[in-house]
Amino acid sequence: MKSIIVGTDFSEGSYVALELAVDVANRMACGITVVWVKREKKLFSNDQLELMTNLAKDKLQALCDKHRPALKHGTIEWKIIQGRVSSAIAELAKKDLAPLIIIGTNGASGYEKYVIGSQASRIVQDAPCPVLTMRQGYDFHKKLERIVVPIRVNANSRQKVPPAAAMARIFGSKVCLLGLLDLKEEESALRTYVGQSADFMEKEGVPYDIELQSYSNYCDTVLDFANNIKADMIIINTEQDRVISQLFLGTNAQQVVHRSQIPVLCIHPEDYINVASKV
Repeated sequence: MKSIIVGTDFSEGSYVALELAVDVANRMACGITVVWVKREKKLFSNDQLELMTNLAKDKLQALCDKHRPALKHGTIEWKIIQGRVSSAIAELAKKDLAPLIIIGTNGASGYEKYVIGSQASRIVQDAPCPVLTMRQGYDFHKKLERIVVPIRVNANSRQKVPPAAAMARIFGSKVCLLGLLDLKEEESALRTYVGQSADFMEKEGVPYDIELQSYSNYCDTVLDFANNIKADMIIINTEQDRVISQLFLGTNAQQVVHRSQIPVLCIHPEDYINVASKV
């Protein structure tokens, strides 16, 4: 059985991510693999590395023991892997055919060092599957009622619509299709794109709303809209070519991931999202 991968450094933010992962795994009928990435040997002495590894093993086992009773399908296990955080997690996800990676942040410290900043971009861009990022303050006990799906006039924008519908079905959510107009002459095309997205939601039996807005700053517009409607998740594409994304994620996606106070599901344009196949 495939498992969701949850990265941890034993900070409060990563614990919140694991709590959410249990809920998602139960809804997707899959298991969980909790992963700790061992630091590079050159950064620590052999004794320090051995001590850290032994402590990590104990903590990982305790986490699995704590959450196993709440898991309805599959199992929860832990793994220790070594290497650069993003590439090591990506390799494991590829090897295990993981449908989803979930990572959490702690605010100004802890796992924030890994997720906010360059590591956030690297994990998202290296991962072979969708990545869900979330901050410590997110209330995972709250019903996921509204999912924001920004739609623009480009070739990849609508590719996040099927996974958005899948997530909405998993959580019983309403999808808020946010049509973003950059150039006035693209208004007709944008309305077509949004209309096609709405047709898909209609076909899948997913409730939805439509909002069209002009924008100058993508991130500000998306986050302000999500805040105004009290959204519970944002789904975005990285919208970068793989060759380019090996160097940087891109301003729009990067800013949304870094600044959003609610979970953000990041999808590569070419991803055939495994989440959709689980429902």
